[in-house]
Amino acid sequence: MARSQDSFNKKEQEKKRKKKNQDKQERREKRKAEKAQSGPKTLEEMFSYVDENGNLTSTPPDPSKRKVIKAEDIVLGVPPRDDSPMDTVRMGRVKFFNDEKGYGFIVDQETKDSVFVHINNLSGPIRENDRVSFEVEMGNRGPSAVNVQLLD
Repeated sequence: MARSQDSFNKKEQEKKRKKKNQDKQERREKRKAEKAQSGPKTLEEMFSYVDENGNLTSTPPDPSKRKVIKAEDIVLGVPPRDDSPMDTVRMGRVKFFNDEKGYGFIVDQETKDSVFVHINNLSGPIRENDRVSFEVEMGNRGPSAVNVQLLD
């Protein structure tokens, strides 16, 4: 007598495949039944709104909390550079100055930023902790103090 071509393992795999397809079909029919039971959604039910805090809600926003934004006020990308000159003459204190090398740094009183100063931009000799007035000019390596004058 000849043996069957289907082995036990092949029969088990076939059973699993059929069971998987049957389960999938049952889930599909269950979803269809739930969708039909809930009824078709109206257009209003499909809308989502954004509240004043940026959260999605199903209720429309309160018109009293509405903010008017002008199209000109919206900036896309990098905001335009403000070329208005700041205080042209600033006050500061010499933080460090090396007479041999001819450079140093001044701390601006308002912004507390450290500004580079070269000996060529001085009106007279300065030392550390001297109060000075100066103007800021953009150099090739960043802000640089020019027209530096010693105060009192």
